[in-house]
Amino acid sequence: MTALTMGSAINAGLARALADDDRVLLMGEDIGKLGGVFRVTDGLQQRFGAQRVVDTPLAEAGIVGTAVGLALRGYRPVVEIQFDGFVYPAFDQIVCQVAKLHYRSSGRIRMPMVIRIPWAGGVGAAEHHSESPEAYFAHTAGLRVVAASTPQDAYVMLRQAVASDDPVVFFEPKRLYHSKGEVDLDADLADAPPLHLARVAREGTDATIVTYGALVRTALDAALAAEDEGISLEVIDLRSLSPMDVTTVAASVRKTGRVVVAHEAARQAGLGAEIVASITERCFHHLETPPQRVTGHDIPYPPSKLEKHHVPDLDRILHAVDAVLERTGDREVAL
Repeated sequence: MTALTMGSAINAGLARALADDDRVLLMGEDIGKLGGVFRVTDGLQQRFGAQRVVDTPLAEAGIVGTAVGLALRGYRPVVEIQFDGFVYPAFDQIVCQVAKLHYRSSGRIRMPMVIRIPWAGGVGAAEHHSESPEAYFAHTAGLRVVAASTPQDAYVMLRQAVASDDPVVFFEPKRLYHSKGEVDLDADLADAPPLHLARVAREGTDATIVTYGALVRTALDAALAAEDEGISLEVIDLRSLSPMDVTTVAASVRKTGRVVVAHEAARQAGLGAEIVASITERCFHHLETPPQRVTGHDIPYPPSKLEKHHVPDLDRILHAVDAVLERTGDREVAL
């Protein structure tokens, strides 16, 4: 095991994918000589050459459109969208071409492509640099959508995404790029949990918190704080947003009878609504209280000085826990 930041783990995963398969190539703005805005691809162009780690023009539609052609010709492109808010110019290519070509061709055409997106807030960035667009892509049939929350998962899940014949939108929580964890660089993909499975990040008995990405760490902090009050919280890290592992979530809710769902994206038509609906369909008679959602607000992402009021934090999650446990606590926090 090696202690790595999430950014370094992703770099190691990309290097392993490039070394293992000559058909893999990386494309993106400033990913070569600069090593990417977050230095996630640092050193890869020097190691594998400019033909396989390609600095592209600032044109997301062109990057993804070119990757579609490469995938059609047997390559396995990994494209980087420099920031989450820059993905929208490529939205047409992703939902109309990448997601549909396999179905449109009756299975004859594969789209083995990974679209890496530094994602979500908490880093004090400017407008268009802290978006949470995951619901758009999870709603689109034909795409796998995943989000890592630990360096180990980032390393393994990225390699699994590159090896997949399906197109994968790979969300990387940018505020975790510098978080450290133990990574098994010799991990065998055959022994790794499948890409679509959720993970029980912490076991508990009183209530379930379902989340993904950077909020997994926040949920674990909330569980630790709740433990001081005698409350046992189970934390589910979804990992895959589409397809979603509802089976693991439902098993946890049947055990605890109470559930809180948390994500940074807006509440209206967010993934939290789908998760709550799925839980209600499968676990209605096991629920002791109505599920609670803790989300970003239904507003454009705020200026950096105000983002602490927008991104769900420990207090907002614990307030929702109080609600599902029907406790009258003194945490007066708006959900």
